[in-house]
Amino acid sequence: MPSSPLILVTRRSPLALQQAGWVKAELEQKLPGCRVQLLPLGTTGDRMRDRPLPEIGGKGLFTKELEEALQDERAHAAVHSLKDLPTEIAAGLVLAAVPAREDARDALVSRRGSRFFDLPAGARIGTSSVRRAAQLRRKRPDVQVEPLRGNLETRLRKLRDGPLEAIVIAAAGMHRMGWADQITEYLAETVVCPAVGQGALAIESRADDARTLAALAVLEDLETRFCVTAERALLHRLGGGCQVPIAAHALRDGGEIRLTAVVVRPDGSECISANGRSGAEGLEAAEALGNTVAEDLLRQGALRLLDSLTSPPGSLPLPEAP
Repeated sequence: MPSSPLILVTRRSPLALQQAGWVKAELEQKLPGCRVQLLPLGTTGDRMRDRPLPEIGGKGLFTKELEEALQDERAHAAVHSLKDLPTEIAAGLVLAAVPAREDARDALVSRRGSRFFDLPAGARIGTSSVRRAAQLRRKRPDVQVEPLRGNLETRLRKLRDGPLEAIVIAAAGMHRMGWADQITEYLAETVVCPAVGQGALAIESRADDARTLAALAVLEDLETRFCVTAERALLHRLGGGCQVPIAAHALRDGGEIRLTAVVVRPDGSECISANGRSGAEGLEAAEALGNTVAEDLLRQGALRLLDSLTSPPGSLPLPEAP
């Protein structure tokens, strides 16, 4: 590495800074002499927290400004939550490294310590995600799912101070912030299937920056890369993003990668699922697995369920945000 610092651009939220700080520490520990500097920036999604994300429009609401910092060479690399990163990478940039994944599950934090199926009838549950809301309604049609945006601290405060019985958030964020002891229950994949890429980080860089790409390679975890590649291929084939009720989770099962995916009608009244396995290695095999499972969902009518997102404004909870 050169004597000048490697600059990592990141969102300004406490969780994003925690994640970027972890990447900084890993690089400096694994590359003696490497100095890393953080460049925190605000994003469109961070600034417009009073409106549902579909109303803002466009992709990359939490990544666009970070990618611009790469393209104009203010930074060498960007640290994202992988679930925020569109499946089509911006021109001139590459997904340089995917570190080992944290817990991909969703977690329930309950004000009174009740587990999901023990919450009282009509319980009010806060979530920022159409995907979570649809699956919660599928399992408990009686619950009231209410919009909840903000960073982790804000969501936990609203749970403590407000009328909500519980909130559902990503377990990985709670772990990274050191708040795992506040989790009431880890939700099984059969209850709430995770978002594509949930629990994983994405380190993005310029495709022509060979020195930075070589440095970032020390962060790569091949098992995680294969799993998220399968998930993202499925999402890309279905034409979705974090604003639709598509969920997918891939994991290593012996010598194979197993991929499970669901598409749910937003009101929870209908759900289709598919799964597949692949024993082949490599990114092409992972992409093929994702496409195969996506085709299964399409044959079962996935597009019909996704078209139901034309519900009136305000009838659905806000889409996912980290």
